[in-house]
Amino acid sequence: MDGAVANEGMPADSGERGSGALAQLRAATADICDVIALTAEDDFHITTATMMAGNALLVDSRATDLEYDRTPAHIARGGIDHYQITLCVEGEMRFSSGRREVTLRPGDIVLLDMAQPNRTVLRASGGRTHLTAIILQRAMLAPRLAHPDSATATFLPSDHPHARLLASHFAALGLPAEREAGNVEITIEAIADLMAAAAGGTADITAGVERAERQLYLAMIKRHIANNLETHAITVEELCHHFQISRATLYRLFEADGGLAHYVREQRLNLAFRRLISPAAQDDRLIDLAVGMRFSSDSTFIRAFRRKFGVTPGELREMADDWLRETGAVPAIDTVLHQLARRHTSQP
Repeated sequence: MDGAVANEGMPADSGERGSGALAQLRAATADICDVIALTAEDDFHITTATMMAGNALLVDSRATDLEYDRTPAHIARGGIDHYQITLCVEGEMRFSSGRREVTLRPGDIVLLDMAQPNRTVLRASGGRTHLTAIILQRAMLAPRLAHPDSATATFLPSDHPHARLLASHFAALGLPAEREAGNVEITIEAIADLMAAAAGGTADITAGVERAERQLYLAMIKRHIANNLETHAITVEELCHHFQISRATLYRLFEADGGLAHYVREQRLNLAFRRLISPAAQDDRLIDLAVGMRFSSDSTFIRAFRRKFGVTPGELREMADDWLRETGAVPAIDTVLHQLARRHTSQP
């Protein structure tokens, strides 16, 4: 959707309404595309949010009915030489470039080449069309494509397995937890590989599709695990059913993490660590924490915790209390872990 790139010139998390907003959008995008409101100008409304995610730009936009027209004259002015992967969340998006034309509805995904003239029409029957897009530099995606100049309007319908897989990652890319985990660049690379394969990728990319699928499935399952550490929703049976994969596939995905059971246990211990140094959880009983982390007993929990961190949960809580009294705040988790590591190495 041209508008997603066009809106890059607007403030992040901006929301504008009426003829003034339309005039502002037209002024900001004059060198990129023409903007035509398909509603009364006073009813025009657009909201955009942009965020850098690794080496890509994420754009989330909601707009009343409108049209973006990127003409050869706009192309000649330069400035936009990117590919765009767009997910339709709500409403309808019609995109045409040369003889290619596609219509997106909720769940559909399309790859667009912004270096070519094109026309985008958004219609939502009186509501707003909601689109999420990933903007990639040409230098990143073109080498993955066997025919870089003919990839535009590559379409993945909502029921395509790769469309469902990709859609699950669009919103997650903007989450702080995803960025802190350092997964953004890897996820962007895997998304680029899958879209390139759909558009006719190079032999290396086509051969690597299975690797990209594994990476995205693993990231998706790990997010699910992180959101359900204190529930029963992360058994092998539940994960296989939820993600429609076999037990063998699930086990293979977690081989590098020491196995699924080991990974889940480690994440529960990490969550317990964060809880123990949090002032908000000072009065929580260790037995309740152990039960919440799905350990069979408090003694099992304490042994596992000490093996991982070198201190018992009670000792860590006492240290956190001391830090809080001395400084008025608990240090960041990385600082605490560093201090524990230094303490462990200094012991005879």
